[in-house]
Amino acid sequence: MPSAAELSSAPTAFIRLADAGDVYVSWRWADDALARGVAVLPRDQVRETLRLLTDAVPDPARPSELHRIMTEGALVDPEAESALAQALSRTLLPYGLAVQLYELSQRGIRPHLRIQPSPRLAQVPWEILAADAGIRLLDIADVSLLAPVSVVHAPDRIAHRWNDTRDLPVVAVLDPRVPGFRADSELGSVLGRPSAQTLVAQHFGRYAERVLPRVDDAVDLFRRADTDREWLSEVLRAGASRLVYVGHVTAPAPESGQSEHAELHLSCTADTQGFAATNRTHRPLSAKDLLLGTHTLDPAPVSGRDRWPMPSRVALIACESGGDLRFTEALGLTTAALSAGAELVTATRWPLPTDHAFHTFTPTTGHPLQAAICAVDTAHDSSTPVPTLLTWQRAQLSAWRQAPAADNSPLLWAAFATVTD
Repeated sequence: MPSAAELSSAPTAFIRLADAGDVYVSWRWADDALARGVAVLPRDQVRETLRLLTDAVPDPARPSELHRIMTEGALVDPEAESALAQALSRTLLPYGLAVQLYELSQRGIRPHLRIQPSPRLAQVPWEILAADAGIRLLDIADVSLLAPVSVVHAPDRIAHRWNDTRDLPVVAVLDPRVPGFRADSELGSVLGRPSAQTLVAQHFGRYAERVLPRVDDAVDLFRRADTDREWLSEVLRAGASRLVYVGHVTAPAPESGQSEHAELHLSCTADTQGFAATNRTHRPLSAKDLLLGTHTLDPAPVSGRDRWPMPSRVALIACESGGDLRFTEALGLTTAALSAGAELVTATRWPLPTDHAFHTFTPTTGHPLQAAICAVDTAHDSSTPVPTLLTWQRAQLSAWRQAPAADNSPLLWAAFATVTD
């Protein structure tokens, strides 16, 4: 292994996994800093471990199980979570790569692991993998996800770089009102009644002068009825540094093969032009809209990336907003944002419990979802978004180790992953 002097900067590994019955893994290090490797993960072992993970995370198809998942699931029980993390490590972390990571950690070197999961492994929280009960991958490495090569290297993609755009406004779509749905309905409020005392209002109020829409009071950023696709197109085309969305995403089932039908719920009414089917008096903004724009819908069509050019950094804080990675053809919201110019997207691997759910099912008195929103937004506003978000996740892991509770469990914080180009 090279000396510490030769590894003067944190080495980066590119890890790719592919489903073919068994799961095939390959990894290489930038500049060949360390030896490359390949491995095969046995199908039956992968299937059984993923069954344990699936049983531990929320699923829109089984809403009645949310109480069990939040009170008895493997991600909220310390012993069961440790066992799951170790099972994930035994199954998914090849021995050769594990040895390299251990040797780096012994020398105080923290590598960056850029992982491209296979569709079957898209919900795996790599950060919590435990080679043993006392060491998590998050302890010894930085972790992010690799965007699909076909998206990153598309000939007509123009990435918007942070250094060029960081001084532009921040576009914030925060718990928008969805036409036809009451605040307490399935597409209702995810944050509850707006108030100046909430964590999120105080957080966004600290830099409200940089935020669009322009408001005199940060409370007015929430539960707006005018943040529809036309408004979003206008502010994005005018130039933005970041987009942060907090609300609802409806993701199709992976077996449908229709990742492009993932839907973002803005304030769009049913008479709005778009590809998604109407729902009551509302038409969602689908990934297909973001990809195709008005192609086939308008005599003079505009492409998706021209209608909604994405800023450098996009946060999609909503249920399973990163679900397109579970599809063989990833054409969902994360991919659409990257295709339209984003260089990184933070999204979620599974549905997020709301603060209302925490208060209903657990003894929690805080607001863990709001705290997570603030952490993601803070990371995206920093010069080092991936390490900054991981630092918050490490703090959550530390709290989970010292005084495990539902609100610091991996059920919430391990759902977040950042995809980079």
